[in-house]
Amino acid sequence: MKKSNIILSTITAVAIGFVAVPASANMDKNTAESRAVIKQFFGKLKGELVAAIKSGGAPHAVSVCNSKAPEIAGDMSKAKGWSIGRTSLKLRNPANRPDAWEKKVLEDFEARKAKGEKPMGMEFAEIVDDGGKKQFRYMSAIPTAEKPCLACHGAKIPAAVEEALKADYPNDKARGYKAGDIRGAFTISIPVK
Repeated sequence: MKKSNIILSTITAVAIGFVAVPASANMDKNTAESRAVIKQFFGKLKGELVAAIKSGGAPHAVSVCNSKAPEIAGDMSKAKGWSIGRTSLKLRNPANRPDAWEKKVLEDFEARKAKGEKPMGMEFAEIVDDGGKKQFRYMSAIPTAEKPCLACHGAKIPAAVEEALKADYPNDKARGYKAGDIRGAFTISIPVK
């Protein structure tokens, strides 16, 4: 191909808005965007929980988490056109049940932690085929901090928090954690075009 044809093809591709981007560049871009979205999600949820604890203690935070976490995830999912949420191997909210891919990643996170990797910053991303449609999938581990996480997720839960958990989450399994455990993960799915 002549040099002038290569230049013309490149100019035409740019003019019509088509430029081939390597898959690794898309992975890097989607991973970076996912990290930013999770940081925003966590920030909003943390703000709601801190305000709830200040106004009514840990029992109040349980009901706020029950209503606000799905609302924040839903609003962000709608705004981005992505699926954004949280999941765990030990569920508090059955609506957050992991799919097969998420369960595998959560189990891998646990194996990585058992080998000495710290949960803070632990993540995994890949492009998967979901029924003939490509999806970018991303998960970031949620480490258990000593305070305030253990008030609602620890081995010894105060009686007032226990009552709130029974009211909002009658089948709660998200307890018995210690500081440094993986409590679950943020999860994102983005359609690949």
